[in-house]
Amino acid sequence: MILVTKPFLPPISDYHQYVEGIWQRNWLTNMGPLSNDLELKLKDFLKVKNLLFVTNGTIAIQMAIKALGLKGEILTTPFSFVATTSSIVWEACKPVFVDIDPLSLNMDPSKIEAAITPNTSAILATHVYGNPCDVEAIDKIAKKHNLKVIYDAAHAFGVEVAGKSIFEYGDISTCSLHATKLYHSIEGGLIITKDETLLKQLAYIRNFGFDGPEAFATLGINGKNSEFHAAMGLTNLTFIDSISEKRKLLSERYNEKLKALKAVQPKWHQNSRNNYAYYPLVFESEALMLKCYNFLQTHEVFTRRYFYPSLSKSLPYVEEQSLPETENISSRVLCLPLYYDLSIEEVDLICNLLLNAQNK
Repeated sequence: MILVTKPFLPPISDYHQYVEGIWQRNWLTNMGPLSNDLELKLKDFLKVKNLLFVTNGTIAIQMAIKALGLKGEILTTPFSFVATTSSIVWEACKPVFVDIDPLSLNMDPSKIEAAITPNTSAILATHVYGNPCDVEAIDKIAKKHNLKVIYDAAHAFGVEVAGKSIFEYGDISTCSLHATKLYHSIEGGLIITKDETLLKQLAYIRNFGFDGPEAFATLGINGKNSEFHAAMGLTNLTFIDSISEKRKLLSERYNEKLKALKAVQPKWHQNSRNNYAYYPLVFESEALMLKCYNFLQTHEVFTRRYFYPSLSKSLPYVEEQSLPETENISSRVLCLPLYYDLSIEEVDLICNLLLNAQNK
């Protein structure tokens, strides 16, 4: 059996060294020394000035909306994980979908202005599969219309645009450190901003709004993470280069073996390099995609229709919108298995099965 993804697990002895320290200190949560150390190391690794380690990527988006004081409508993408949209609704705002570019699969900047109304307060865009949005175009539109920008960079750990961290764009960027991600802390998230005032507000929000033991600065939530999660984050950070190299090797093998497959990958941002977080393919037709999907499954190779269906059509708490590009792409996209423990031989098997399915 070949799964679509598997979490990377470091040698248990490496993790155990951190756990022994947790036992000795008896400090399990509330931003202990490991959590603080992880923040410092991630700031250095990612080349960002400010960063908070939080519970997960969903809480990070909710905190971002709250810290920016957003109301009314937020423009977002229907081609993303549900948390991008559900966080907007959770924070009592209205998601308004903007169709995607059929090549990059990110929000199409040329369609943003038509969706702006007097009630629009922000743009929340996703770097889909880690592929950077057209951040320059979005920034220009946001400034013109006095809108805030949040980037859901859940997939974009380590990605840069022209040598600058993708997390440095927008008013706030968020990231997921979930177990299935390229780099993980089992459960976890990051929230990044260049604005020192926003950073302070977010730090208050993360810890119930406390401003000292007997005072409160603002409305807050429990967005903290534990020392055990920080320990996994610290351990995995030492392996990130080898993880990235292996995923690149596997992706290049897919590229080599699937040249005859009637499917294409998203067009990557021209000033950025792939972080190999996923291996998505957009098939020539939904019929071909389903043929391949089902054939692989009969051979116990499990893929994922990520993202399907379009959020604009599938959420009972959001008004439906017709977005032809998203609906077209979401019906034809498939993510192939990609993870550290996957072997070259398994990739070859998957490729052979795909080509066989296409030719049947």
